[in-house]
Amino acid sequence: MVTKHIVPTLDDVARAAGVSRSTASRAINGGDRVSPEAQQAVDAAILRLGYAPNRAARSLVTRRTDSIALVVPEPDARILTDPFLAGVVRGVSEGLGGTDLQLVLLLARPGERPGHIARYLNSGHVDGVIIASHHKDDRLEPELRSGTLPGVFVGRPFDSAGLHYVDVDNAAGARVATQRLVDRGCRSIAAITGPQDMTASLDRHEGWRRTLSRAGLPTDAVANGDFTVEGGAAAMERVLADHPDIDGVFAASDLMASGALQVLRDHGKKVPDDVAVVGFDALGAERTTPRLTTVLQPVVEMVAAATSTLLDMLAGEDVHPEPRIFVPRLVEGDSA
Repeated sequence: MVTKHIVPTLDDVARAAGVSRSTASRAINGGDRVSPEAQQAVDAAILRLGYAPNRAARSLVTRRTDSIALVVPEPDARILTDPFLAGVVRGVSEGLGGTDLQLVLLLARPGERPGHIARYLNSGHVDGVIIASHHKDDRLEPELRSGTLPGVFVGRPFDSAGLHYVDVDNAAGARVATQRLVDRGCRSIAAITGPQDMTASLDRHEGWRRTLSRAGLPTDAVANGDFTVEGGAAAMERVLADHPDIDGVFAASDLMASGALQVLRDHGKKVPDDVAVVGFDALGAERTTPRLTTVLQPVVEMVAAATSTLLDMLAGEDVHPEPRIFVPRLVEGDSA
């Protein structure tokens, strides 16, 4: 009689090691976020059972590609100049260290039709996706919600129902920044906001508005920017043209604050003596003159949390639906 050989599975390894399936998977794929004790137990179970992962066979059966996408729906030039986006790319890449997953970076192309990236994601090219710096018309939210592809947003979606995301409390950060200006004695405080099709911009604007309203101060000095140095400079020019007597500026990103500082200097206004300035991000603020007072957005921790959540989803873990929200804090500089 021929005895049929039973090939051990990942579940068998996890059971023999006394760990969860996701822990066994991480231990086999490099040991990322696995305790030494769990790693030792999994290694022993592999030897005892004779487990050997067959990636080619697994791909045929599961249709797994062993790759995830990082979607940044911004022009590629932004990746090179925006420290937040560069930090996201670096953070996701580092978060995949110790796994066999490859990273696919998807950027927006000029003239690209809306929904192009979403259609690519739903075509089976990747196993999961992390989305950062998304805009309302990207169509990524409804596509991800209606499909089966595991995904995590870095930044609150407009409609978060059924979606996983991590974010900083943008409204709270704007309140901290604006209150710093109010406490300094500023009474005409402008806001340079980000793109109005991004939740971070809207939340930061609202935090600024509510803080000034609570202090009984006007909220009419507003100019929209685009999270770039050039956009911040153009917005600052518009603010000064309409409100030449401002004595405080909250810029919704450090890059826009940097542009605002240049314009204030060109107009002969001293910072912080004539106009105090607070930014948002704490990414490169030490390189401005004067050194920027700003709000810390913990991009490394945010991206690490998003990557960890996606890895758990890919491993079949039950992931809690509640978002992970990080608390911002003020970083003192010399501009306020």
